[in-house]
Amino acid sequence: MSFDLTAEQRSFRDVMRKFVDQRIAPNAAHYDREQVFPRDSFDACVEMDIPALGIPETYGGAGADMVTQSIAAEEIARGCASTSVTMLISKLGVLPVINFGSEDLKHQYLPRIASGEIQASYCLSEADAGSDVASLRCRAIRDGDDYILNGSKYWITNAGVSDTYTVFAKTDPEAGGHGITCFLVEREWGLEFPKFEDKMGLRASPTGEVVLHDVRVPATHRIGEEGEGFRIAMHTLDRSRPTIGAQAVGIAQGAIDYAATYMKGRKAFGEPISEFQGLRFMLADMAIRTEAARALVYRACETIDEGDPDGSLSYLGAAAKSFASDTAMSVATDAVQLLGGYGFTKEFPVERFMRDAKITQIYEGTNQVQRIVVAKHLLK
Repeated sequence: MSFDLTAEQRSFRDVMRKFVDQRIAPNAAHYDREQVFPRDSFDACVEMDIPALGIPETYGGAGADMVTQSIAAEEIARGCASTSVTMLISKLGVLPVINFGSEDLKHQYLPRIASGEIQASYCLSEADAGSDVASLRCRAIRDGDDYILNGSKYWITNAGVSDTYTVFAKTDPEAGGHGITCFLVEREWGLEFPKFEDKMGLRASPTGEVVLHDVRVPATHRIGEEGEGFRIAMHTLDRSRPTIGAQAVGIAQGAIDYAATYMKGRKAFGEPISEFQGLRFMLADMAIRTEAARALVYRACETIDEGDPDGSLSYLGAAAKSFASDTAMSVATDAVQLLGGYGFTKEFPVERFMRDAKITQIYEGTNQVQRIVVAKHLLK
């Protein structure tokens, strides 16, 4: 593993940083305040072909490596974490299609995801089945050439906005995790969205309940075979968690950038507070932790690109996601402290960074669950 960026990746980072500063960051406070989908920012990302990065070239995408995809996630999150989620969620939603779907499904949906024509969501969690995936209750019953799906999914990112929903449901309720099957469901087939969450952070990213009431899904839209859903879900999350780490790194970097600029301009006792050694040490520690998190995220991403040759991806992905998200929460909190009373107001963005950072410790597997994964790898 190189642990360094190629010239092309460095150039891409420069382009993304300029793009985010001009087109994404200026909209972030407005969308956070109004709690609405960041349409202008999403459209700007589509103009930049960002949704195409994670889609294979065969199906109209750019086929970018995972490190490049993590750079995009980081840079967008540096300006607006909610917008970064709109880019990440469609990739998460179609990863099962990319890795386990039929060619018909791939050709039908992936080019439209790549172009930004449609968006996708990932429907795994339920009210009593978040980390405990095997306990999900959503039911799928075979009916001729179709399946009939009934149940509710909770905490679904992009609920009501996405056009397709990758739904995990029990085809054999007695088989536990081995009885779960994966389906691609279109919104127009009768999905309902009765409740949306009023969240602390990521307020411009809609999160809601998805209800399936006698939703008829063609068997052609089953992803993989019956009973493979649990394996598909875990395989997908292993390959998605490093980009949550990248998002967290972006949030941390955004907080560092703003705090450093503020420190140089804010005066106390007759001099800029950037001259106070105690505050300089705080900023230095913030940067050190963020650089370490970034390196771990890159390592996990390179492992995906290499095809997980030694079976360490679950371990590395869990380590990267948990360390980066803990770092983001710590760094953003310190940024608020560095701004003092101003940091506690919505006039300045660091309080938004802190609110947005918290969810990275929770979604796609809480950091407590990630530590279970890490420990299991070490003790096997």
